[in-house]
Amino acid sequence: MYFRFYSRAWLVSAWFVVVFCTLAAASAHAADHYVLGMSAAFSGPSRGLGVELYRGSIACFTHINQNGGINGKPVVIITNDDGYQPNPAIMNTIEFMKKEETSCLFNYVGTPTVTRILPLLRGYNRHRKLLFFPFTGAEPQRQAPYNEYVFNLRASYRQELAGIVKQFMIIGRKRLAVFYQADAYGRSGWDGTRRALASCGLDIVGEATYRRGTRFVDSMQEQVQIIKGSRPDGVISIGSYAACAAFIRDARDMGLEVPIANVSFVGSENMLSLLQHAGKANGHDYSKNLINTQVVPSYEDLSLPAVREYRALMDSFKPAPPPEADPLYQPLKYSFTSFEGFLNAKVMTRILEKFDESPSLGLAGAAESLKDIDLGIDVTVSFGPDRHQGLNRVYFTTVRDGKFVPMLEEQWDSWRK
Repeated sequence: MYFRFYSRAWLVSAWFVVVFCTLAAASAHAADHYVLGMSAAFSGPSRGLGVELYRGSIACFTHINQNGGINGKPVVIITNDDGYQPNPAIMNTIEFMKKEETSCLFNYVGTPTVTRILPLLRGYNRHRKLLFFPFTGAEPQRQAPYNEYVFNLRASYRQELAGIVKQFMIIGRKRLAVFYQADAYGRSGWDGTRRALASCGLDIVGEATYRRGTRFVDSMQEQVQIIKGSRPDGVISIGSYAACAAFIRDARDMGLEVPIANVSFVGSENMLSLLQHAGKANGHDYSKNLINTQVVPSYEDLSLPAVREYRALMDSFKPAPPPEADPLYQPLKYSFTSFEGFLNAKVMTRILEKFDESPSLGLAGAAESLKDIDLGIDVTVSFGPDRHQGLNRVYFTTVRDGKFVPMLEEQWDSWRK
């Protein structure tokens, strides 16, 4: 037997944390509805990401609410637009923190925004909220000290980029260049690429950046010239859909025809739509030799129950964008982004059901208790005290018949060098 002595200050602090968490859980449980706070890009060049993520979640929650909610309590998403900029995301988060009715933060979009709000999760004026299922694969929320306050559903950028690099190595494309957004998101992808290449004894052969907020109409010729000068076998692109589409357009116009791979955050359908419209105007097919990683299965795979349910609910409810959304934005029928939002909502529903049954667990404990949850996709979801990421699989897609579809082995072979 041994004794451990603690200071009075530590005991008071520990008592406060326990009491605070207990009261917060009791308050959330006592409410007649569950409120999720979502800060995301609903305006600006990346607005499609926030809008589609929201729409997928709303399709699921509308169905849940019409069937009684969480033991009679509806689930509500309150939204604030941050335009994919850190400072508005911080202010939005503070607003959510101050509202006692906000059960948690949910569906945040982007690395530059999420990384800046992480310190608030540890406590803001004695308010604390957990963040569930941000739309980013970056590392900061997956590592101490913030990992305990964040639950991720999607695979990480490191996992996506390791998969891309491995596939390029298999087909003999070893000279890889990187085009990336000049912020925390782009650097996270750059680092993931560098690590994956280093494991093969290689390094990035060329790199070029662009400023967050770049539009499709902006020129990427300077960046293409830099990348082209490195004589790459392939390009890995870490950016948002408007800028990545602009890079692809200018790369093809300038004769750079090597495969270009994008990570899941890019927003595949939004990017492809821009390229298709430009292609019609310019008489050029910009959709060739593209690879996009995804962190959810294809919404074209009708063998999966979750895909059938997602498509049926999107068709039935036709969820509208949030009030803050750009009125000129045209919602997509289906997309990888809205399907991810749909799955986020399905898992959040399971967490809220567990919490409603056992409020003493708190939301974190309720989430950590979920094991081998079958969402109706091809893998199960599990969490735990040391496991705050539910999925690890990475999927590869390319463009066929005007849309992104799962990669076939012969497609990779066609790029073999």
